[in-house]
Amino acid sequence: MQTAKTLRKTLTDTGIELKSSLMAVLAGIPEGAQGPQRLGTALGLDKVFAHRLLKALRDDDPLAALQHAPGPDPLRRFLRAAKKRGIPTRVLARASQAIDTFQAVLREDIGDRSQLDAILSAWLPSARTEFEIRRRQSVFKARSQLLGISAETNLATVILHPSTTGEGIDVVWLAGLYSLQRWRPGARTKLTTRRFVTAGKDRRPTTLEGERVECLEGLRLDAFCAAKPAELEVNRVGERVQYILAGDQFGRKATTDLLLAEVNLDEMPRTPVEGRKPYVFAEIATPSKMLLFDVLVHEDLYTGATPELGTYDTSFDGVVDVNDPSCEIDRVDSSDRLEFIGRGTSSFPVPEVPKHAELLKHVFSSLTWNPDKFMGWRARVDYPLYGTQVVVSFVTPSSEKAD
Repeated sequence: MQTAKTLRKTLTDTGIELKSSLMAVLAGIPEGAQGPQRLGTALGLDKVFAHRLLKALRDDDPLAALQHAPGPDPLRRFLRAAKKRGIPTRVLARASQAIDTFQAVLREDIGDRSQLDAILSAWLPSARTEFEIRRRQSVFKARSQLLGISAETNLATVILHPSTTGEGIDVVWLAGLYSLQRWRPGARTKLTTRRFVTAGKDRRPTTLEGERVECLEGLRLDAFCAAKPAELEVNRVGERVQYILAGDQFGRKATTDLLLAEVNLDEMPRTPVEGRKPYVFAEIATPSKMLLFDVLVHEDLYTGATPELGTYDTSFDGVVDVNDPSCEIDRVDSSDRLEFIGRGTSSFPVPEVPKHAELLKHVFSSLTWNPDKFMGWRARVDYPLYGTQVVVSFVTPSSEKAD
C-alpha cells in the first residue's frame, strides 16, 4: 500500500519522464512552436488535444504536467501522427514507454483520471480551485434537478452596528435569491434567519421601518428586484424566522427574485464572551450558482480582530456553533477565501446583483447609519454546496487566549 509520500514520488517521477519524452517528440515537429491551432492542423489532431498537450509540456511542475496531460489513448494517437512526420524510432519508443507507465499508474495506483485530479488538487494550489468548481457544479446540477429549484445568485449581507444601549450590536440581514426558478410544480425553498445565542431575550426581528416581521410590506424590497418579485410566506419557529417561497408558478417564464431586509436591534453582545469568537453565517438551502456573502462591520466593533472564513457540513448535526470544538470535524476543506473589499458603500457593489448600489444606499439611509463608518469583507463562492454553512468569525485577543 502506498503512502501519500510514496505516491507523490511515483506521480512526480511519472510526470518528469512523460514530459521529457514528449518534449523530445515535439522538438522534431516545427509546428509545435507555433501554437495549438498549427500543431493540430499539421498532425490532423483535435485543437483541444493540442492545447492540452502544449499546456502540459510548458509547465515546470511535473505534477501539473500530469494534471494537464491528455489521456494515454490520445497521446498514442499523437505518437502515430508524429511517426508519419519522421520522428526517430528511439524517440517514439521512449515516449511510448512513458505513456504505458502513465496508464499503469492510473489503473493500478489511482483508479481513474477523475481520482487523479482529486489527488493532485491537494498538492497543486493552481489545480485546487478548478477541481472544486467543476465538482461543485456537478452537485449543483444534480441538486437543482432533484429538488426542482435553483437560483443564479444567493445574496447574504449582514451589517453590524453598535446598538443605542451601548452593550449590544444591531444586526441587519439582506437576504436574496436572484433568478429563482421552480423547475417542477410543488418545489419549495426558503430563506432562514436565526440567532444561535439567545442571551435570555426574545428575538424581535423588524423591517427597516421598525415594523414586526409579520408585516411583509416593509420587509420586502421589491423595488430592487430585477425579475418579478417572489411571493412569500413567513413562518416563525423559536429563534428562527423562515421566509418561504409561495405560489405555484414554475418553469423559465416564472423566474422570480426574492429580496428582503430584516433588522434585529441589540441582537448580539458587543463584548464577546471570553474564549468565544463572534461569528455570522449564511446557510445554503437553495442550489445556487454563486453565494455572495458580505459582512459589513462598523469601525467601532471588533477592533483588532481578524476575520476568518470557514465552511461546515450541516447534514448530520445541523447548524454549527463554531466555538464548539467537537464541530471542527464538520469543517469542509475548501479553497474559498475571504476578501477585504474596503470601506464605505462605494466599495461594496457587485455587477452580479442588480441595483446593488441603490439597495445599500436605501438600507443605510433608512437606518440613518453612516456607510463611511463601515468596513467590508466578502466571500464569493461559486456553486456553494447545498447543506453547508458558510461562516465568518472574528478572532479576538480574548478568543485567542482561550485557544
